[in-house]
Amino acid sequence: MNLEEQIYIRKSCRKYGDEEIDMNQIHEFMSQVKPLKDGTDYHYEILTLDDVNNLARFSAPYYLALYVDKKENYMDIGFIFQQLCLYLQSIGIGSCWVGMASPKKKSSDFVISIAFGKSNDLTRPRNKFKRKSLSEISDAEDEMLIPAQLAPSSINSQPWYFKHSDNGFDVYKAKQNIIKRQFMKKWNSIDVGIALAHMYVANENSFEFNKKANFEDVKGHTYVGSIRI
Repeated sequence: MNLEEQIYIRKSCRKYGDEEIDMNQIHEFMSQVKPLKDGTDYHYEILTLDDVNNLARFSAPYYLALYVDKKENYMDIGFIFQQLCLYLQSIGIGSCWVGMASPKKKSSDFVISIAFGKSNDLTRPRNKFKRKSLSEISDAEDEMLIPAQLAPSSINSQPWYFKHSDNGFDVYKAKQNIIKRQFMKKWNSIDVGIALAHMYVANENSFEFNKKANFEDVKGHTYVGSIRI
């Protein structure tokens, strides 16, 4: 199992079969998943389509409902569960982050869902990724950022920005205008966590995340942390 390989071929899956899945695979992977930072209190549940209010234009046989009680931990949710999405793809299971599906019975700490199921439509070639250039997501074009560049995001907004620092990057999230803030809600924080998950998977042995007390401001962006890779 090589999760890094999945970064360069993964597509958000919207076509699913109805085959049953051994959910123990998910639970086992989640028991050893890497958190962005220690102490994040989150949980998940596995639902079927009948358990979900789905307003998306596609449906899946299964959904992961993700829960976390603090807004500052939304980025952690993206980081943790994108690792799971890469793992699922590596065993032939497609997935897609879905902001328009929620449990019929949900609590106040529900954040977002992930649709998943068996699929034959899991991959795409690199030239089919529609992404910002490396120079648009960083202060200097750097191929080390390709894993983050290829990360999925809500409405393909790609709200991350990386500024080179000692042995790594300072990481920023784009500020949205008032209209986009209403629409995107918490999703952009999750998106940045997804991009950081790709950076971790591609640099598993050296990746570190921390928050600096002193950092440079980047116009139109909010500092969210720093990574060493």
